[in-house]
Amino acid sequence: MKELIILGSCGSIGTQTLEIVREYGDKFTVTGISVGRNLEKAIEIIKEFRPKIVVARSEEDKNYLIDLFQNIVILSGDRGLLELATFDKNNSNITLVNALVGSVGLIPTIEAIKIKRNIALANKETLVIAGEIVMSLARENGVTIFPIDSEHSAIYQALVGENKKHIKKLIITASGGALRDYSREELVTVTKEKALAHPNWKMGSKITIDSATMMNKGFEVIE
Repeated sequence: MKELIILGSCGSIGTQTLEIVREYGDKFTVTGISVGRNLEKAIEIIKEFRPKIVVARSEEDKNYLIDLFQNIVILSGDRGLLELATFDKNNSNITLVNALVGSVGLIPTIEAIKIKRNIALANKETLVIAGEIVMSLARENGVTIFPIDSEHSAIYQALVGENKKHIKKLIITASGGALRDYSREELVTVTKEKALAHPNWKMGSKITIDSATMMNKGFEVIE
């Protein structure tokens, strides 16, 4: 049975990962998770999957969870994320699922690679910020990085079995976010509220703004 440590278990990718664990409970188990601002959802996840270690966003949240779950290691903050990413470091059966948003996902990924832990990566900032360093380190340590962000997972799957010499072009599509049909003149007066009104998805503020401005596509091309 494959063990998973999930950074960002309450987000979109984290939630989908947990759905896979539910469906294939004979193949996967959740060893550790990090949780964000949605404590109610976090508590539901902890009760259902009973991880060995949990990392909360803040010290206050950590103390709240400690009162509820006495038999689970509960940490907090950036230091807690590092402890989580390298938890049970001699266990080669653990895969780290990095579903965090932003640069906070970089250092935990690097530290996990150093202990030869395979990575399922949805945190695009890790490769945007330090792709050359991260991929070089992965090669040195014999670590596999599996792309699980939607566009990159699709590309990864499309290339399986193909001769890459025959591929001339890869196209990443884009919904364009809330501002797709705006003219240049209309873009001048866009408010934050308009940019956050994504027509298809409910996501965090950062990713929604990046979608509206197309910055997210720039990140994906770099990644």
